[in-house]
Amino acid sequence: MTTRPDYATARERAGFGWYVGSSQGALRALAGIPIREFNLEVSACAETYRLGRIRQREVFGDEVGQYPLLTPAISYGHVNCLGSELLFPEGGEVAHTHVYGSLAEGVAALQQPVDWLSQGMAPYFLRFRDELQQRFPDEPVRWSFGGEGPLTTAYELRGDGFFTDIYDDPPLAREFMRLVVDSILDFDRVCAGVNGQPFPNPAGSGMCDDIASFIPPARFPEFVLPYWEQLYSGLTSGTRSAHVEDLRPAQLPFLEEIGLSHFDPSISPRLTPKIFCEGCRVPFTWRLGCFHLRQMPAQEVEDFVFLSAADGANGVSLTLAETICDDASVPKVQAFMRAGKEAKQLLGEGCSREELRQRASEDGRRRLWEGWCGYLGARGAQAGSAAWGMKAAGA
Repeated sequence: MTTRPDYATARERAGFGWYVGSSQGALRALAGIPIREFNLEVSACAETYRLGRIRQREVFGDEVGQYPLLTPAISYGHVNCLGSELLFPEGGEVAHTHVYGSLAEGVAALQQPVDWLSQGMAPYFLRFRDELQQRFPDEPVRWSFGGEGPLTTAYELRGDGFFTDIYDDPPLAREFMRLVVDSILDFDRVCAGVNGQPFPNPAGSGMCDDIASFIPPARFPEFVLPYWEQLYSGLTSGTRSAHVEDLRPAQLPFLEEIGLSHFDPSISPRLTPKIFCEGCRVPFTWRLGCFHLRQMPAQEVEDFVFLSAADGANGVSLTLAETICDDASVPKVQAFMRAGKEAKQLLGEGCSREELRQRASEDGRRRLWEGWCGYLGARGAQAGSAAWGMKAAGA
C-alpha cells in the first residue's frame, strides 16, 4: 500500500536543490558523432561516450553530471515489440509508426502474450549492449530500450484516432487502456530483469506520460487517473514521481490525487512556478529549457533560478543538449550553477523565499514570468506576454 505524502508539509520538507546534467545529444555534439550512426553503430556510440565525456569535462567542468552509460535511449522499445516500426532518419531523432487501425484490433492484439526479448529490434539492441559492455568492462551498461506512460503508449499504438476513441466508444477505450497498462508492466518487468533491477521496486518509481496533457480535465477521472493508478500499483509500493509536459492549470489537482511525491513539468508553457503552486502542493522542479538558455543573457539565467525558488519551486534543473554545447552557452551554464548554489545555501541558512526574490535583478523581477509561453527574450517580452495571457485564458 503506497503511503501518500502529507501535502501540508511536503513542499517545505522537500527543500530546494539544483541540478545540471548531460544527455546523449550533448555527448554526440561534443564528440562530433551523427545521431543515426550513434543509434545504430556500436563503434560510434562507444566513441561518443569516450570522447564526449572528456570534452564535456573540459568545457563545462566536473559539476555537470556525466550521463550514465546506456545503449541508445529509445523510448519506443515497448511498442516496437508490439509491431511498431522504428525509423532512424539522417540527422533526426528516432521515430516510429502507429500499429493498430482500430480499438478492436488493439484490444485483440494486446490480449496475446509477447516474448519481449525476441521481438522487434530488442535482439539487436541486446547485442548492442553486450558489445558496448565489452568496450567498457569497468562500467555497467544499461539497456535503454524502453517505453512510456499509459496515455503516451495508447497514442503510439493508435495514433490520432485515440483522441476520438475516448468519445466514440468509451467502454472499449477503457478496456484498451487497461490492456495497455498490463502490457507496459509486463514489458517493464522483463526490462528490469535484463538490467538487474528489482520489479516491482519497493523504493519508488517514475513515469513519463506527456500525452496525458491532451486529455481534457473533465475526462481525467475516467481516462487518466485509473491507468496511472494501475501502473504505479504495479511498479512500486514506494514513492511516485512523474514527468508530464504541457499540463494546464486545471489538470494540476490530479497530481495530488494520484499521490505524487515529485513532479517534473518539463516544458509546460501554460505554467509558471507560481501557477503550479496555486494549483497543487506536490513538490516540483522547474526546468530551464535549452532553447530558453540560448535566448537569455547570463543575468537572466541567474534571475530564473532565484525567482523559481522565490515562487515555490523545490529545485531547478538544466539538461545539456546539442544546441547549448557551444562557447556562448558555457558562461550561462556557469551562471545557472552559481545561482543554484547560492539559492540552496541561503534557503538552508533560513533565508525566506521572499528575501531570495531580491537576489534577482530589478529587470528580472519585473519581467519573469511575463512572456514565458514560448519564451521570446527581452525584445519579444511584450508580444510573448500577450500570447501567454490568451493561452492561459483559454487553458
